[in-house]
Amino acid sequence: MVKLSMVAMGVVLVTTGIMAEADIKVGGQGVFYYQTNNSANADFFSQEGSSANAGLELSIKADLGNKFDFEYQETFLGTLGLEKSIVSGTRQNAHNNDLNSHAMTRFYMSKEIDNTLIKLGRQELPKSLSPLAFSESWNVFKNSFDAAVVVNKDIIDTTLVGAYVSGSNRHTNLSKFDDLSANSLALGNEAGTLNSGAYMLTVANKSVKNVPITASYYSLRSIAGLEDGNALWLDVKSNNAPIQVAFQAGQIDPSNNLDATTAFGLKVSGKIQDVGVSLAYANVNDGDVSMQNVGTGVKTPLYTQMIGNQNFIARDADSFVLKATSKLPVGKLIAQYNITTDNSTAKNDYNEFDLIYKFKAFDTNMLIAYIGQTTENKTFAGGTEKSANNLRFWSRYNF
Repeated sequence: MVKLSMVAMGVVLVTTGIMAEADIKVGGQGVFYYQTNNSANADFFSQEGSSANAGLELSIKADLGNKFDFEYQETFLGTLGLEKSIVSGTRQNAHNNDLNSHAMTRFYMSKEIDNTLIKLGRQELPKSLSPLAFSESWNVFKNSFDAAVVVNKDIIDTTLVGAYVSGSNRHTNLSKFDDLSANSLALGNEAGTLNSGAYMLTVANKSVKNVPITASYYSLRSIAGLEDGNALWLDVKSNNAPIQVAFQAGQIDPSNNLDATTAFGLKVSGKIQDVGVSLAYANVNDGDVSMQNVGTGVKTPLYTQMIGNQNFIARDADSFVLKATSKLPVGKLIAQYNITTDNSTAKNDYNEFDLIYKFKAFDTNMLIAYIGQTTENKTFAGGTEKSANNLRFWSRYNF
C-alpha cells in the first residue's frame, strides 16, 4: 500500500511537470502519543489501562509557478510493538483497525489570483474560519476534509471564505472519509448524516480596532436524506488591555421536524501579575442535535471546551471554566477547572480538572497532562464508576 501511494504521487508529479520544474519542499512531523488511566478495571501504566501510537506525517509541497501550489501528505501510524506488553490499544488508526498502516490525509491544488485563494481537494479547515466543521488537534494527528475553499481579501480589513465541504475522516480511521454529521442525539447517529455535504460562508472583519468579528453560515444539505438544515455561528472579541472580553452565539437547525439547538457563551480574560486568568461560561439548550463539530469530530466551538468535557457541555447544559496560565523557566503550566450542570432529566452534572505542562526539549514540543473527571451518575469504566483519572503524554518533532 505504501509503495502504491508513493507511485501514484510520482505519477502526479511527473505528469504535471512538477518533478522537473517546481520548487519542492519535504516536511512533516514525527509523534509519540501515550495515555493511561486509573480505574477499578486498571491502574496507571498498566497494559489494560494504557494506549499509544507512534506516527509520521510526510508532506510534499510544490510551488508550480504562476501562483499554483500542490500538497500531498501521507500519514503513517503504528504501535512500535507496544501492544505486546505495554498497552492494550491505540489512540488513532490510519486504516480500519490495523495497528500499522497509513492514509492519504492531504491532497490539494491551490491557485492565488490577486487577493483570492482557491483551494481544491483534501485539506485541513481551521476553527477560526470554520467553527462548526474544523480540524481537531487533540489526537495524534488532525482530521481533514474533502472540500473546495475560496478565500478573498478584496474588502479592506475583511476576509471572505466560501466553501463546499463534502466529507471528513474520523480520528479512529483516517483513511475513511464519511459524510458530515449533525450529531443527532434524538434519533441516533444516522439521523444527523449530511448526505450531500455542507456549504459555508464566513465573514471575518477587523474594521473596529481590537474588536475582530467572525460570522459563519452553513447550509446543511439533505440531513439523513430528509430536508435541508442550516447553522449559524458568531464570535466577537474585544482585545483591549488589560481585560479582554469575548462573546459567541450559534444555532444548528435541522429543519426536519427536529428542534433547533442554540448556544451562547462569554469569556473574560486578563492578567494577575504574571499569571493569565480567564473565566468562561456557555449555555446550550435542549435541541435535538449536539453543538459539536459536524466534521465527524468530537469537540465543540464553545469557550468552555476542555480536554474531555465535550459530551457533557454540547447539549442541554450550563458550563463554567476557570483557567490560569503561567510561564515557567522552561515551558508553560496550565490549570483549568470545569463545572457543568446537566439540565436534562438525567441530571448527570460533571466536573473536570486539567493540569497541563507544555515545554520544548531537544527541539521537540512535549505535553504532559493530568485529566480528572467526575459525574453525578456512573458514567466511566463501562458505566461502573463516577470518576476517571487520566495521564497523557505526547512528543512532536517538526521537520
